[in-house]
Amino acid sequence: MTTAEFNAMSYDNGLIARLDRLRTTARRFPLSLIELGMRLAVGTTFFRSGMNKVQSFDTAITLFREEYRLPLLPPELAAYMGTAVELTAPVLLVFGLFARLGAAALLAMTLTIQFLVYPENWPEHLMWASILAYVLSRGPGALSIDRVLAFNLFGRK
Repeated sequence: MTTAEFNAMSYDNGLIARLDRLRTTARRFPLSLIELGMRLAVGTTFFRSGMNKVQSFDTAITLFREEYRLPLLPPELAAYMGTAVELTAPVLLVFGLFARLGAAALLAMTLTIQFLVYPENWPEHLMWASILAYVLSRGPGALSIDRVLAFNLFGRK
């Protein structure tokens, strides 16, 4: 082995060791904070949309009639249903109280928006759907009312 090869191996091993330390340090960041952040991000987005509809419900009905145009539902009913989901499901999601139920409702809404209203916004919808699917499949995490209830009622995490 030449000196240049040995120096290159030492550099590579040093770089690999530094990258491994960085990865180990990053793993120490609490997953519960990441889960809470994801729930806050999606929940806030939908809750703000619901609040906008409440502030001007006539405009919301107009949106459902002229822009959203959901099949099978009259615009008035769709506006009421959409607003109700956007104001209740995010609260469940953020507080982690029946979070899977809230995530399922928002995931259904996200899929409806994606396939029937704004298919061109798929990157944003994919982000929401990924977070909601995570909560649906893994639960809301340690920083949630669901976790406290599960521990107190069933003695498990």
